[in-house]
Amino acid sequence: MKLAFLFPGQGSQYSGMATDFSKYDSWERFANIANNVLNFELTEIMDGDEEVLKLTENAQPAIYLASYVAFYEVKKILGEPNVVAGHSLGEYTALAAAEVYDFETGLYLVRKRGEYISQAISPGEGSMAAVINVPISELEELVTRFEELYIANYNSEEQTVVSGKTKSVKEFVKYLTENGKKAIELKVSGPFHTPFLESAREKMTAEVEHLKFRKPKYPIVMNSTAREITDPEQIKHYVLEQISGPVHWKQSIDRMIGLGIDEFVEVGPKNVLTTMLKKAKLNGRHFSSIIKSHEEVLDAK
Repeated sequence: MKLAFLFPGQGSQYSGMATDFSKYDSWERFANIANNVLNFELTEIMDGDEEVLKLTENAQPAIYLASYVAFYEVKKILGEPNVVAGHSLGEYTALAAAEVYDFETGLYLVRKRGEYISQAISPGEGSMAAVINVPISELEELVTRFEELYIANYNSEEQTVVSGKTKSVKEFVKYLTENGKKAIELKVSGPFHTPFLESAREKMTAEVEHLKFRKPKYPIVMNSTAREITDPEQIKHYVLEQISGPVHWKQSIDRMIGLGIDEFVEVGPKNVLTTMLKKAKLNGRHFSSIIKSHEEVLDAK
């Protein structure tokens, strides 16, 4: 059995996260570190108003913290993964899990990433939409007909996400719907993974360039290339590139299968990635079900 740990991205946050994750042994330790590093009560935001939590600069560290705790706990049961990968923001958690940098550094980086993305474009100016069951080649051609619109996430065989200026996204959704295709505008605060976030990428470059990245403990299949990268300087380059470029998630999953991975575990809140894996008829499990099964076995003894 070859194992991959997958870390979710933005959209997996929900109010009540801190309470739910507080049942895990390592929660208090990492939650306290997070509150101290950020100099505000992230854990209160995680249990607070959904709209405040949804803000990019809050959602990103919240998901990072919960996912890292999930990783710490599930690793005690399953042992070390053979490969790691993270969807968008989740790539930063995957890098922390692979010890490219420590927990605190990753937390600082995702908070800054969230702040810089929020600064790059005014709220409401950008949006995203999930497109269902439109072949990639057809979608890539359709997107070129609309100004200020890009493919942001190649999520799965059936789902691709487009991103851009709100007006273009709405026009695109309307066009697809009128032509009998399914597209749903997403509840996000900006046009993630497009050139509109180039200023965020530049600011993050300044944050990252002086940091020492280590060689990853596990191979990490990266969003920008859908290939495993082990050179620390290349990791820096590609983790920055995905801020304003597309996430090749389906291609990353395909690559992991090519590397012999036959079990995927989603390590973080919600089950967005597990759902995609199951729809693709792949062996995907959520970390919480693994911990629950383990506890039941211990209780039976």
